[in-house]
Amino acid sequence: MYTHTTKIRVRYGETDQMGYVYYGNYAEYYEVARVEMLRSLGMDYVGMESAGVMMPVLELNCKYIKPALYDQEITIKTTIHDLPGVRIHFKYELSNPAGELINIGTTTLVFVDMAKNKPCSPPENFMEKLRVFFN
Repeated sequence: MYTHTTKIRVRYGETDQMGYVYYGNYAEYYEVARVEMLRSLGMDYVGMESAGVMMPVLELNCKYIKPALYDQEITIKTTIHDLPGVRIHFKYELSNPAGELINIGTTTLVFVDMAKNKPCSPPENFMEKLRVFFN
């Protein structure tokens, strides 16, 4: 299992009239957390794409527990529970500054060979970096 934590401060433009984070912005928060997790492993989307592999989102699930509010610093814990195959699954837990769980979600992404436009195995250098957390 590999877990990474990142923080995001809620910006005014991400909130609705009530000062709550607009529900559609949580998908973007998941993306920020996922990108930072990959970066923590020494990987990024640009590197994967230049190696000929893209990672489109196949599925997204989101459960709202409490609202995130304007100017709060939200902590996002991102976890990969299983080594990826053609698909990779991310779990997200968002907490407010009081440590209360406010949102949970998951995304499933697929590794796709850009030249063939078909699913493929993850790049070996990515798997090497992940395997150490699963042995």
